Parts: sequence; structure tokens; C-alpha cells
Amino acid sequence: MSSDADAAFWSRTEKYMVNTGVPFSPIIITRAQGTRLYDANNKQILDFTSGQMSSLLGHSHPEIVEVVKKYVAQLDHLLSNMITHPVVDLAERLARLLPAPLQKSFFLNTGSETTEAAIKMAKCHTGKFEIIAFSASYHGLTQGSGSATFSAGRKNGGPTMPGQLAFPAPYAFRSPFRKVDGSYDWETEVDFGWSMIDRQSVGSLAAFIMEPILSTGGILDLPKGYLKRMAEECKKRGMLIIMDEAQTGVGRTGQMFAFEHEEVVPDILCLSKTLGCGLPLASVSTTAEIEAGCKQAGFLWLTTHLNDPLTAAVGNKVLEIVERDNICQRATDRGAQLREGLLKLQEKYWCIGDVRGRGLLQGIEIISDAKTKAPGSDLGQAVSDKAMELGLSCNVVNLPGMGGVFRLAPPVTVTAEEIEEGLKILDEAFALVLSQ
Repeated sequence: MSSDADAAFWSRTEKYMVNTGVPFSPIIITRAQGTRLYDANNKQILDFTSGQMSSLLGHSHPEIVEVVKKYVAQLDHLLSNMITHPVVDLAERLARLLPAPLQKSFFLNTGSETTEAAIKMAKCHTGKFEIIAFSASYHGLTQGSGSATFSAGRKNGGPTMPGQLAFPAPYAFRSPFRKVDGSYDWETEVDFGWSMIDRQSVGSLAAFIMEPILSTGGILDLPKGYLKRMAEECKKRGMLIIMDEAQTGVGRTGQMFAFEHEEVVPDILCLSKTLGCGLPLASVSTTAEIEAGCKQAGFLWLTTHLNDPLTAAVGNKVLEIVERDNICQRATDRGAQLREGLLKLQEKYWCIGDVRGRGLLQGIEIISDAKTKAPGSDLGQAVSDKAMELGLSCNVVNLPGMGGVFRLAPPVTVTAEEIEEGLKILDEAFALVLSQ
């Protein structure tokens, strides 16, 4: 594409597109295939974000393409109360993969919808209204999910839902809670967090909504034993656990669901991004008991694309491929390779303060001072921009109180050679930025 054509494109963008608070990428992508993006000049870009952290099996996976072709021509969309075979097939397959007593599901489009619905279910079932979320949480930006999102998007939007309570996020790299030897004292932090919740609560605690790895919050993995302790504390208070596995679910972390790391079973599970492999599909799963309680309380959830057959058929195929091709093991193996490479980069570049994550969801936090660990958001953005110039798409999260954190989440179909290619580009990007 010529420079004149590019200029015309951005002129039209400026004239007709609303900026929703996220800066537009300067790259115009015209095609995506596997782990590669292609711009108008056919330049290749290695995608280490899986689109919007969603294209689990890569872009335009041939089996997914065939399912879409079949169902867009045969059974695309119906009245929401018309239940079809693909929808029931997906619900049944999910139930088989989920630990008991999780058994019943319904299907929506996006993560925000699932968390919004789950919060309403928790309120209906318990008859209470207070919802706890981590201080670095991101569960969406609709009214209920946005009220439970503390990492971003809270300013100038007016009052949030009543009963929203924040719990200190397990940020091992920056937490002020330390043992004598300087290690992270998450047990004391948890005690402190619950003491604050108990003081703030008006006695109507309904649920704790959490991610097993806080992604937008900076790839914060929960310490061993943390999730089990949180489940115990919630049970003491008669609360439900809502697990938001938008980015961690369906094999990305090396297990089908990241909560399985500690054998804790949530009361409500939300899946989205990875389930649809880039298409708008999301699920809410719960127990027969909670479904019955919600029904008795008059729970209503109805959207135009509730339980659509086309996307359900895609989700069913995604889960089939994940099981059949042992995707969890692939995520473990390639994730170990990626992490090893990132740790080598940390040894090489002083500005990499921390490496963390699980499977093929890895993060590196950038600092601006090796001694004080002062956040290095601008430096991180510069490295990200340079990496894009060199042919690697990698997302950087810049939030107050933290450094720029790279979220590295390539499709789980990524090859060992592509991991090495991505690491090489990152290495070059750091070297070029730090030499300026």
C-alpha cells in the first residue's frame, strides 16, 4: 500500500472512528494466518498476543474455518430460546471437562457479559449484594463488571454499583508485605485484606470475583496455597467464588483451567476469549444447586446472541482440538522455553525487573532504576514499539503504581522456532532502545 493510501486510511479513521481510550496501532493489518500478521505491504509480524489474547489456536485455524463455513451457511442465529445441537454439544463437552459439581452452562459473546451475568447470579442465589475483587482486577467495563474492575477505567464514569470492595492484589514484586528475609509474605497480606473487608462489609457479602492469574493487572500469578486459603475464607463468610478465566482458560497455562493448579473448584466459572479462538463466544458455568437457586430468585439473562449455534459449534471444535492435540502439554513445553528465554534476557538487561507467569501467559516487568525498582512504563512502551518495527507484536500494560509489563501470550500452536524468533526480536529491541 502506498504512503498516499495509508494517509487516506488514517484520515478516514480520524473522521469516522470513535477513540474509546485505547490508542490505535499504527500498523494496518490486512491478513492473519497462524502466528503471523501481515500488513498492506505484506510485511510479516509475529503475533505474541494471540489477537486480543483470544486466538488460542492461531489465526484462521483450518478446522475452525471449516466449522464457520458450515454453520454460517446452515445454522447461524435463532431466537435465543431455540436451543440447538451445537449448543447442547458444547455444554455437554464442557461439563465433561469441568470438575464436579460444575455441570450447567449458557453461552454469551464476551468476557464482560459473562462476569456481568455471574455477578447477578451470585446476588440472586445468595440474596446479598457485596462483591469483592482484587485491587488490580480487570473483569470488563459494563456496569457490574466495571464496578469490579479496579485496574483501569474507573475515572469519570459516575457511581459504581453499591457494595464493591477491593482486596489487595497479590503483587509479589511490589507488595509491602515482607518477611524478615525479604520474601513475599502473602499470608499476612491475606490476613490484612480480610480484616479490611470485614470492617467495610455491611454484612451482605455475596461473592469474590477473581482471575487465577491477573492479566491486565500485570501477569500476577497467585502464590502456591493462596487460592486454597481464599476459598476457605470465602466459605467461612458464605460467599461464592466467581472465577474469571477469560485469558487463562482452555489450556493456555498448561492445564485446561488455571484454577486446577490448586484443586479449588469455583462456584461459577467464566470463560471467553480462548473458548472462541478469536470469535465472540463466552460461557458461564455453575452447579445445579446454584442454577436452581437463581431460578427460584427469578434470575433473568437474555441477550440477542444468547446460545447462538454458530459460535457454539466453534467452541465445541476448539475444545475438541485442545483435547485431541494435547494442547495443555504444548503450552507447558513452549511456555517453559519462553520463560527460559525471558530469564536470559533478564540477566542481560538491568531494566527487566521481574519475569512471571505460567505456561504461555508470561510477563516481564520493566523498571527504570535497578536499585529502587521504580516503574519503567515509558521504557517498556519504547521497547514494545521497537519490537513492532522489527516484526513482533507484544502488548505492554501501563498502569499506575507498576512498571510497563509485557504480556506475552502467543497462540498455543506456536513452534519452538517461532518462540526463538520472538525472543531474538525482543533481545534486539531492548539493545536498540537502551543504546539510545
